[in-house]
Amino acid sequence: MDNEPTSQRSIIKKYTIHIGLFILSLIGTTLAGLELTIGKSIFMGLENISGSDWSLALQYSIPLLTILTFHEFGHYFTARYYGINVTLPFYIPLWLGFLGAMSFGTAGAVIRIKEIIHSRRQYFDIGVAGPIAGWVIAILVIWYGFANLPDPEFIFEIHPEYKEYGLNYADHVYDNDDVPVIQIGSTITFWFFENFVVQDTSLIPHPNEMIHYPWLMAGFLALIITALNMLPIGQLDGGHVIFGLFGNRVHRVVAPAAFLLLLFYAGLGLFHPVDLFNPEQSFYLLFYLGILYISLRRVAGNLKDTFMIMFGIFALQLSLVSVFPTVEGYSGWLLFALLLGRFLGVYHPQTYDNRPLTTKQKVLGWFSLFIFVISVSPKPLIILNM
Repeated sequence: MDNEPTSQRSIIKKYTIHIGLFILSLIGTTLAGLELTIGKSIFMGLENISGSDWSLALQYSIPLLTILTFHEFGHYFTARYYGINVTLPFYIPLWLGFLGAMSFGTAGAVIRIKEIIHSRRQYFDIGVAGPIAGWVIAILVIWYGFANLPDPEFIFEIHPEYKEYGLNYADHVYDNDDVPVIQIGSTITFWFFENFVVQDTSLIPHPNEMIHYPWLMAGFLALIITALNMLPIGQLDGGHVIFGLFGNRVHRVVAPAAFLLLLFYAGLGLFHPVDLFNPEQSFYLLFYLGILYISLRRVAGNLKDTFMIMFGIFALQLSLVSVFPTVEGYSGWLLFALLLGRFLGVYHPQTYDNRPLTTKQKVLGWFSLFIFVISVSPKPLIILNM
């Protein structure tokens, strides 16, 4: 009986953490939605933020967190179906508005599996359930966003300075190098909706203004999060899928190859051969090489191989830009590659039960890879005029 109050306190503490993180994420995404969609901040004073402003902000935060929740509970309920001890989702609030920096209010959510999984099929089912569940909700959010596009003049409520140019504002305002612009990248999913779902194409917002459309922005970010999770690396969802579909031998080839390709693309175009002789670039060059080293150290296994791979990647990048000077990757992937290489790992745990997947599981596996293809964007967010 003495342990009963302790057990109750432990349960209350556990749920308080999960609920608290969710509330912080809701607050963070709402504040981020306010900044992204309206261009306002709470530091401007609450009296300057109207009820309709908060409404638009919530139209970003609620759909985004709903998608993340379905994704994580897809993992959770599948794990519980197999009797595997797993935590509820830990939401990760990440609002940087107090620093004056752009953020999306969250870094996603994770669950923690608290025991070893011995079955290849179970790994697959747990891994594939999340992205499919989240993707279904993301498609519904995007569909609603495109089906309820406001009149093109809506943008004048956000940017009244555009009004003098009329609906041809794109021919004038983006030439100003002093005005930063956030442009979202292209995905096959958005291309499909823009070309086959929207009946009045004049309503489709300019890519540079898409962040002001909360449902579309929430759906777009969900696609990118899904695509990142579906990379065939380590214990990401895509890693579980590749491990399940093809087994450990193929995964140990595909995963490091995909990771090296990610690193190569992330740093492509950051430096040109002439930068090697520019003292002003020396600090940035050393910093970049340091990121490569940290990302590769656990993957390579020893110091010699780490340096060989690191300088091999760098040499290939310089060789390519020397032939094609304008080619460039997307440096935004560097941080994600660093997290994968240093903390999350590239390889997949082995299992005792290596029975191949059933036909139904294989169909789901290939469908999840299709989701990756139509969700990924090589350059999801581009900040222009910076």
